[in-house]
Amino acid sequence: MTITETLTAHIQQALKELYQLEATESQIQLQKTKKEFEGNITLVTFPFVKAARKAPEMVGQEIGNYLCEHTTEVASFNVVKGFLNINIDKGFWIDTLADIDENDSFGLTPSTEQSPLVMIEYSSPNTNKPLHLGHIRNNLLGYSLAQIMKANGNRVVKTNIVNDRGIHICKSMLAWKLFGNGETPESTGKKGDHLVGDYYVRFDIEYKKQIKELTDKGLDEETAKKEAPLIKQAQEMLVMWEEGDKEVRELWNMMNSWVYAGFDESYKALGVDFDKIYYESNTYLIGKKEVERGLQQGLFYKKDDGSVWVDLTSKGLDHKLLIRQDGTSVYMTQDIGTAKMRYEDYPIDKMIYVVGNEQEYHFKVLSLVLDMLGFKFGKDLVHFSYGMVELPNGKMKSREGTVVDADDLIASMIEEAKTISEDKVNKLTDITPDEANEIARIVALGALKYFILKVDPRKNMLFNPEESIDFNGNTGPFIQYTYARIQSVLRKAQQLENKSTIGIGISEKETELIQHLADFPAIVKQAGQEYSPAVIANYTYDLVKEFNQFYHDFSILGEQDEAVRSFRITLTRATGKVIKTAMSLLGIEVPQRM
Repeated sequence: MTITETLTAHIQQALKELYQLEATESQIQLQKTKKEFEGNITLVTFPFVKAARKAPEMVGQEIGNYLCEHTTEVASFNVVKGFLNINIDKGFWIDTLADIDENDSFGLTPSTEQSPLVMIEYSSPNTNKPLHLGHIRNNLLGYSLAQIMKANGNRVVKTNIVNDRGIHICKSMLAWKLFGNGETPESTGKKGDHLVGDYYVRFDIEYKKQIKELTDKGLDEETAKKEAPLIKQAQEMLVMWEEGDKEVRELWNMMNSWVYAGFDESYKALGVDFDKIYYESNTYLIGKKEVERGLQQGLFYKKDDGSVWVDLTSKGLDHKLLIRQDGTSVYMTQDIGTAKMRYEDYPIDKMIYVVGNEQEYHFKVLSLVLDMLGFKFGKDLVHFSYGMVELPNGKMKSREGTVVDADDLIASMIEEAKTISEDKVNKLTDITPDEANEIARIVALGALKYFILKVDPRKNMLFNPEESIDFNGNTGPFIQYTYARIQSVLRKAQQLENKSTIGIGISEKETELIQHLADFPAIVKQAGQEYSPAVIANYTYDLVKEFNQFYHDFSILGEQDEAVRSFRITLTRATGKVIKTAMSLLGIEVPQRM
């Protein structure tokens, strides 16, 4: 049990005996004591004043006396107005540290076969372009959320839905067919996803030329967009694809295979993976059948042009298109089919979609439509909505080729990490070039991931590569450097540790560091409840700051008292262990040396 859980149980007993009050855990408000007051943990006494029929100060005094008399954990207390500040016995902190040091899975709750099954969908790329910075935030959030949900005792399935069909895919296919001259990834030396993405941009360039030609001839812009030959050809190609045209399908298979090979490289570089990948081309027909069923049951309606819609005005929304007039499906159709397929494949207890906040309306509709179709999981789906990533020079647009490519960003950050390591970090004399490159990779990815994950996922964020890779401040490299420093201390400490710490005194700073370590399980739980990797990231930064202050103020290996030295080595090792575990929940590696 944590100190909070232990104190909660003792305080419940105190309230029962002192005031005949059966208090719930939620009524007992415990928090860290503010630095200006003496104590480790503070109890707010105001909720018990009415039952006790006494002033808040007197309630605090009586509960404090009870805890000192009836528990071994509480050493002393003081009362400031309605706040009972509790000093925890030093021996408890020493025992807590020993428990943390000896528990390799500290803070993590193992799952069992009976644990809830959580499916988390993330990435969801389109096969008409490579992954970009926005995809990076999505993938990092999804992967970290999966790690956090596992750490909270859930069984987790990481899944991806690849949007491999639709008008946007046909745009790339058509542009390659018209302008590609048969070039391939092999003939150009380009990654397949990059090559296909080039043709998505090329389509937009040529399409805009046609629109201008038509507007110059007197058509209004909206009509020109519809009448441009390229967009008509793309729409025809989509219809042919859905009808199973052999030539179109062969082109589609070839270009998608290029993209998948490119995606695999990007995912590997980013350090994310999936347990199950679904493809829209396999799920949209299931969705169309469900829409047809809903139409027959009177849940949906068909317009004169043949398109199928759902009326959600009674739910505070509007009318939503489900099938286009030409019979082709939309994203909503695919998501209906994918949801049905997933629940047939897995006994899912919770389905979490990691998708940007611009799709909030989409998931409100999806939840309602699934519920209307009789799927009980409809109401329970979770849209993990996150904000957009912007750059110092503004927003990104895929079709205009102004995105920050994920592969280019990763490569440039690795090069930046190499440069900074040479300029700012002490050179290791016994390191090989391969080891130096591996450290640069770990630092670069740590910088990228931490900078993105430390931000509240619901907020839009500005990504600044230079700021992210700084070795000072709230950054991944700062935390990684501290971890490497800890490992250096531990390598030197191997012959110096004496396990006995009986009777030693520990300082307030050491107590604070242990208390911070002991908070880790509660932090993991909070991150799971809030679906927020930022909770883990910012806890870790605070922990590292606490440790660096301890490292600055106290001698570890140079301490002459063997018992104290052993205690400090244990404290250092436990801190390193929690840092490593916390960073792993963010999908971040930590180097042994820097």
